[in-house]
Amino acid sequence: MQTWEAELVAEPFADFGEGPLWDDRDGVWWWTDIPGKAVHRFDPRTEQDSALPVDLNVGALVPRDSGGLVVACSDGFGVLGRGGEIELFAPVNADDPELRMNDGKCDRAGRFYAGTMAFAATPGAGALLRLDVDHSVHELEAGMTIPNGLAWSADDRTFFHADTMTNGVDAYDVDPDTGELSGKRRIITIDEADGLPDGLCIDDEGALWVALWGGSAVRRYSPDGELLGVLSLPVSNVTCPAFGGNEYDELLITTAAPKHSQSDAHEPLGGALFRLRPGVSGPPPNAYRG
Repeated sequence: MQTWEAELVAEPFADFGEGPLWDDRDGVWWWTDIPGKAVHRFDPRTEQDSALPVDLNVGALVPRDSGGLVVACSDGFGVLGRGGEIELFAPVNADDPELRMNDGKCDRAGRFYAGTMAFAATPGAGALLRLDVDHSVHELEAGMTIPNGLAWSADDRTFFHADTMTNGVDAYDVDPDTGELSGKRRIITIDEADGLPDGLCIDDEGALWVALWGGSAVRRYSPDGELLGVLSLPVSNVTCPAFGGNEYDELLITTAAPKHSQSDAHEPLGGALFRLRPGVSGPPPNAYRG
């Protein structure tokens, strides 16, 4: 089993960092601070990070095929403006202020999958949704608490999803033409003492990199659940890894402050960005085509 240690790349700016996204159009990373209502831009050429205040709590962001960024936020899906304003085009939670969007990504067809959850993490209040390119929203699975990390296999026929409060990662069969899911099965189970599965990504060898909330690590698993490696971090709450960089061989990892897990730990780096070059690359992010 391989082991790694990540390097610190930015001093803590986030209360609750999430959703790292490599944007090859500008050669920068985007990421979000959900409760801080900020979208961050990290430029690896200067090692400088800047925060853009936004109107709503942003859980995830993706590139838009026609330009700009689309976000999954507290009130649904919208376009992020240059000044931080969010123009909603597919409201989701507008009638329920207790809910927000969480993690999300696009498939190769340009559909945006994202989860909803309660701000208070109320059991069963969340769902997994799919935003199609015609701006229609479809519920794929209800009754979730914290729907989290997402990834697709290289042939687009398997969808991976971290269901945080059930301590595992599930695989689904996916119809690449329609985006419909079926055949749900558990492929990774994580002992609660080791942390809870949070964000995840997939590499070009088909392995899954799973962030462990409360576990101070990102674990690398084979698609059938074999533990292949562990990346250790000096913070408890590891939230999301993503591949990027010019060769997509760089893993950027977001984290959150220890207070969010009611930890008394003194962690001055909670909320910082970390980076690893693990010797394997990952696929580029897919853009929303609507």
